[in-house]
Amino acid sequence: MCDDLIHQGLTYDPTITRRNFGMGAAATVLLTSAAAHAQANVVEKDVDVPMATGVADAALFYPKGKGPWPAVLIWTDILGLRPVFREMGSRLAAQGYVVLVPNPFYRNHKAPVVDGSFDFNKPEDRAKVMPMAAALTADAGISDSKSLIAFLDAQPQTSKKAKIGVQGYCMGGPLTFRTAGTVPTRIGAAATFHGGGLVTDKPDSPHLMIPNMKAQVYCGVADNDDKRDPAAKDKLKETFAAAHVPAKVEVYTGSDHGWTVKGSQPYNEAAAERAWSELTALYKKALV
Repeated sequence: MCDDLIHQGLTYDPTITRRNFGMGAAATVLLTSAAAHAQANVVEKDVDVPMATGVADAALFYPKGKGPWPAVLIWTDILGLRPVFREMGSRLAAQGYVVLVPNPFYRNHKAPVVDGSFDFNKPEDRAKVMPMAAALTADAGISDSKSLIAFLDAQPQTSKKAKIGVQGYCMGGPLTFRTAGTVPTRIGAAATFHGGGLVTDKPDSPHLMIPNMKAQVYCGVADNDDKRDPAAKDKLKETFAAAHVPAKVEVYTGSDHGWTVKGSQPYNEAAAERAWSELTALYKKALV
């Protein structure tokens, strides 16, 4: 999976810790006052999810109130479950969703899997995460998808009548495709942002899951990823069309790999907010 990922400039800011992200604490430094107010009405829980190969640590978010609400699964990038993805989960829950953000590397290490500063340009830092990412095979992703969706459906806050959404960033892109193709009767919307390796020449390429999907799909492509492999977006469009899967695939010109994730060097706030708007519009339309 990870041979096809690129992370130019990816950095991790160790000053944004889980401690100062805690509910109602200093996490507001990451948020506008309006967003902080909305997220004050969100419940956050650390949960253990039974998996076919162990137990995954994860973060669960949902609005305060009666519910139920549609559910969403968030697949992180290669640095895993950490404060910035908890913020995404909380922000999305404030909009009326039950959100699960798992640690994709639960087989190897509890979150956070990166401790201290991180620079993807340094071989010693890459060595901390690449072996764990390589262990996330296609079969592992399929198995994990089934367990995580089953966990979401088992939550009393989850609306069983509504479809589930799934979104992924970087290496979470292939995991998003595998989820949408593995549990098609439950996944109504799927979104990827700077997804890495969505189209490969391997027999388990994520794009080969498209004919199994019944979701509406959005793919936001990083500008430098597109320049590296401009044929990938065309193959995605072609495969979606052939499978009659409604999809929008677009390149974010001027925004590089990682542009949606706060704390990364390529983060582009304006483009990230545009991506968020596309995501929430998709969910409002499809998660019914």
